[in-house]
Amino acid sequence: MGKDETQAGSELSGGFGALSRAAQDVMAERQRQVAIEGWTPEHDDHHMDGELEQAAACYAYKATAMAKLTPPSFWPWDEVWWKPDAHRRMLVKAGALILAAIERLDRRA
Repeated sequence: MGKDETQAGSELSGGFGALSRAAQDVMAERQRQVAIEGWTPEHDDHHMDGELEQAAACYAYKATAMAKLTPPSFWPWDEVWWKPDAHRRMLVKAGALILAAIERLDRRA
């Protein structure tokens, strides 16, 4: 990402002090994933085949599904790691996984 893109993104977000509740919840979930689940940046760096992105897509896809107790067929990990929840909570998990994937890309840049 170039300097202009970074600056534009910062201006659009209003700076870190202006994060919405949703953005704060996504960031808090990401911190929880690291602190509680142990999914550190070093761990995430081993997921190079789109697993983080697929997992995010699964949570977003199933957020409103009636049969969300089982993961979609494209869930990248063992079913034991599938943790369905309420609609908004699943979207927060999806957002945190996308954040982890973007951070992984940024570390590789």
